[in-house]
Amino acid sequence: MTAFVEVRGLVKHFPIRKGILKLASGDAVHAVNGIDFEIPRGTTLGLVGESGCGKSTTARMLVRLLRPTAGEVKIGGVDLATLNGAELRRARHDCQIVFQDPFGSLDPRMNVADLIGEPIRVATDLSRADRLRRVSDLLDKVGLPADSAERHPHEFSGGQRQRIGIARALALSPKFVVCDEPVSALDVSIQAQIVNLLKDLQDELELTYLFVSHDLAIVSQIADVVAVMYLGKIVEMADVRTLFNDPKHPYTKKLLDAVPRADPSRRGVRGTLGGELPSPINLPSGCSFHPRCPIAVPACSAAESDLLDATPGHRVACHLVHDPAYGTTTTANAS
Repeated sequence: MTAFVEVRGLVKHFPIRKGILKLASGDAVHAVNGIDFEIPRGTTLGLVGESGCGKSTTARMLVRLLRPTAGEVKIGGVDLATLNGAELRRARHDCQIVFQDPFGSLDPRMNVADLIGEPIRVATDLSRADRLRRVSDLLDKVGLPADSAERHPHEFSGGQRQRIGIARALALSPKFVVCDEPVSALDVSIQAQIVNLLKDLQDELELTYLFVSHDLAIVSQIADVVAVMYLGKIVEMADVRTLFNDPKHPYTKKLLDAVPRADPSRRGVRGTLGGELPSPINLPSGCSFHPRCPIAVPACSAAESDLLDATPGHRVACHLVHDPAYGTTTTANAS
């Protein structure tokens, strides 16, 4: 399938500023450290990992809420990282975002008609009557009654507010939508409804998604391909069935071991990920996961593994996956 979203060498570092004058100290938070992926048109890439691994920073760079330090973000062949002003505003018609907090992302002073209609008013020449018809159509698509248009965010439940956020993201008919932890603030009973809504909208509107989450159970329901992120790098990527049935990176295995299972016979049989997430200011040498890895060998701290094919379409960044004898025979740079 043709890639609609292409990310190459994406990097984001946040300089640390100190003192009254906020001068750069020379140190930086290494939030994203050179990642590559593609999302074919009409599919969903799930981006997973612990809090602080760089998922949300990546999401915000894909809609240019953050400017990358380096790298390319191409949406439909257009590199957003190079755009400014009117060109960037036009490009954003094709890419929108659904935020994590369905209340904090909605202005409490505005009613729903104005919240959803604002991007239409700013970006198009539609009359108010046409805007209201568009708002009514969007409310119907996300499963809210037409009379919701005159109400304010505080009058809705969390799940209903997230439906409003989704409707607003669709206001300009985008082709690519970033879903940044869109269900993490919702009750479990509501999460499935929102995931099903997103899948239905994808089928109806031929949308392409980046779905960011720390919840692998949710990701398994919506993603076609899953990328596992650790300390600003992608350490494993495969189609959803392969990754869940045959994880290869030690970090991925620990994440999957920690997923709760509705099986009484496995009660208490859950893996744990020991140690603390290293500082993104002072990254570990070699493989960034080696200080917490249960199978690390001394050589893991000496050199970083590239993200290579373990099997066709299943990429892993781990020396011991590509060469169990690593340390005596180095294959980190094998093609």
